[in-house]
Amino acid sequence: MARLLGRLLGEREGDGAVVPNARLHPGALRRERRALSRARDERIRDLGGLMLEMYRRDKFREDLLQERCLEVIAIEDRLGQVDDLLAAAELRRSRAARCLCGAPIQWGSHFCANCGRPTGATPVVSCSGCGAPVPADARFCAGCGHPIEAAVQPSET
Repeated sequence: MARLLGRLLGEREGDGAVVPNARLHPGALRRERRALSRARDERIRDLGGLMLEMYRRDKFREDLLQERCLEVIAIEDRLGQVDDLLAAAELRRSRAARCLCGAPIQWGSHFCANCGRPTGATPVVSCSGCGAPVPADARFCAGCGHPIEAAVQPSET
């Protein structure tokens, strides 16, 4: 049971250190959350059955109850960590997924499909006079009228 709990909590075999799951895909985090939730529900149900059986036999073992309660608390702690990671992933996704015009931006695109704005922090093509982003095929800047110089391709020798 300790090995299953260790796998659910993200522990490595052998040393018992918890592996941080900060870069996991949100789908993997949601699967882990569902598995942890099921395990927590099962442990709580088992804890109730254990208490009932101890009551029937009139033999309480505090050490056993404490051990089982600590398992549930460890699972709940990991659930909180997974929820935090999911919230951070959702924040990252929602922040980078929209253009200033409100249109969704496809992953890996350099320009918005709706308005043509550059999607990165620095424009892919910009005016050397004013720094405004310009379409790649423009010959003059729409903001200042400065002629756009063609990108110099490095010669292959």
